[in-house]
Amino acid sequence: MRIKVINGNTFELMTQEIDRIAQQVRSPHVDIVTTQPRSGPQSIESYYDEYLAIPGILEEIILSGDDFDAFILACWGDPGIEAARELTRRPVIGVAEASMYVANMLAARWGVVTTQHRTLDMIEKTIHKAGFSHRCVSIRTTGIPVTQTETDRPATVDALEREIRDAMACDRLEAVCLGCAGMAGLDLELEARLGIPVIDAVAAAVKLAEAMVGLKKYTSKALTYQSPDPKPILGYPDHMQP
Repeated sequence: MRIKVINGNTFELMTQEIDRIAQQVRSPHVDIVTTQPRSGPQSIESYYDEYLAIPGILEEIILSGDDFDAFILACWGDPGIEAARELTRRPVIGVAEASMYVANMLAARWGVVTTQHRTLDMIEKTIHKAGFSHRCVSIRTTGIPVTQTETDRPATVDALEREIRDAMACDRLEAVCLGCAGMAGLDLELEARLGIPVIDAVAAAVKLAEAMVGLKKYTSKALTYQSPDPKPILGYPDHMQP
């Protein structure tokens, strides 16, 4: 089984950390390849960043051909996931959706803690799109830039702990999703400090991707996720044409 993990941004340090966690949690028979787009923003912290990142993310899937059994979009907004599912019959797992499914099976009341304050609306829309608005009881932002989740891990953990503790007190939080792929690998330390399940989104996505492939399931092409219709797309290379 081969799984391609795609970091949504172009921050090499984050790509390396995502790969470390994916390799750590994969099953022995699974081969993980972690990549990042060839073009796009260093971090995704606004809608502008997100929309500019999507073509590069999709290109990573297009260039993969039939070399992989599943794809993982390693950005908590799951940018471009619907278009990605149009491009392949392989399962495409978003780390946000995966972490929410796991949280939903572990706790009656769960939430998300993430990075910049301005991304609150983006997080709310991601949760709504996945169908979990009625189950998510808390969304907390730390104000931490995405790149700092990699460059200053101790400060990141402390900030996450403060927000989660407050959510536990105010929102009766029982489990939490780490709402940034840059927070991969911080779950166990936070669980030890807090005493509630903390879901590493990258790890959750790897295990769900393995399960999808093991179940021999594929992306439905019955209607919504049919391949894009052929039409000229100006300004893009030949391999990006439908």
